[in-house]
Amino acid sequence: MVDDTDGPGSLRGLSAWGRRGSARLYLRPLGLGDDVFAPASDLLAGGPLHFDRAELILRHGDDCVRAAAMLADIAAWSRSNGFAEQYDERLAAICAHRDVPGRDPATHDPAPSVMGIINVTPDSFSDGGDFLEAGRAIEHGLALLEQGADILDVGGESTRPGAEPVGPAAEMARVLPVVEGLAAAGATVSIDTRHAAVMRAALAAGAVIINDVTALTGDPDSLAVAVESRAPVILMHMKGEPRTMQAAPDYVDVALDVYDYLAERIEICVAAGVDRSRITVDPGIGFGKSVAHNADILRNTALFHGLGCPILIGVSRKSFIGVLSRGEPAKERLGGSLAAGLVALSQGAQMLRMHDIAETRQAVEVWRAVTAHRLENDAIDR
Repeated sequence: MVDDTDGPGSLRGLSAWGRRGSARLYLRPLGLGDDVFAPASDLLAGGPLHFDRAELILRHGDDCVRAAAMLADIAAWSRSNGFAEQYDERLAAICAHRDVPGRDPATHDPAPSVMGIINVTPDSFSDGGDFLEAGRAIEHGLALLEQGADILDVGGESTRPGAEPVGPAAEMARVLPVVEGLAAAGATVSIDTRHAAVMRAALAAGAVIINDVTALTGDPDSLAVAVESRAPVILMHMKGEPRTMQAAPDYVDVALDVYDYLAERIEICVAAGVDRSRITVDPGIGFGKSVAHNADILRNTALFHGLGCPILIGVSRKSFIGVLSRGEPAKERLGGSLAAGLVALSQGAQMLRMHDIAETRQAVEVWRAVTAHRLENDAIDR
């Protein structure tokens, strides 16, 4: 890591990087707030949050420099140092409106989308075996809808650390009855799988979203399914695979490394025929990452807006919460799950993937009311 030798947080001292033609520019929005406080600033992902400053990051190989400044100052510096095109592209991507899965695009509703988790597995880290029987899984999904879930994410293969893989046939036997039952009830269903055959069968059964922890790399036919189906896709970052991903994961800079991986996957998918507007990104909290890595990604959630896609964050009941707290087991990590989710929402994340939907919906609605100043004085219960 190369420090800004002309003072922390200053744009001075970065000019030498203008001579590094291959240096890549990143922007992490800062100073996020609502239009009451920043009416003249840029909209983050089309709103409702605004920002008027950012962290400028330049990266060349394993070296990078950082400086925080007002957007106008970063723009001027970029024009003077050969980074104007990258700056303009990154800012445009950060500000562009994007349609969020689970939300009707016609309403332009800026509310975050909440995805409910349905693990039809015997071995998931939090609720393995709770909903392995199809009837119980459907009943649970309908309850999550009543509690406020916008999307129901159905998975038949555990991807917890150390989990053994499940073949497509066994996975389909678990998930297809559940997908069909929930879709018939009017639910928006996503299929959580890394197998192309499962994707194809689940879409035929009524699923409308593909959620792949391998970002469509786990099966050579997955990308073709995404192109042919025209379904929205969620591309997640995972270092390694579930059996080995937590064996000493290592990064140069975890947020930037994950960003670069997702940027590459987006470009590959777009080149293959997946419309960028159908892509959501997930930095993969807990997938091949240490506790420090997870915290760093959450701290830098706003960085991922530069990819120009909705951001999904999945933190629910994950082990880092217990490590940072008092070692609570999975089903006793609700408070930490909500806290981590609100950190992401405060940086503009558009989707949360959670187990505890009623509590999450309550937290989201209170967060929205307070941060967006949606309540008039006479609407507040005195």
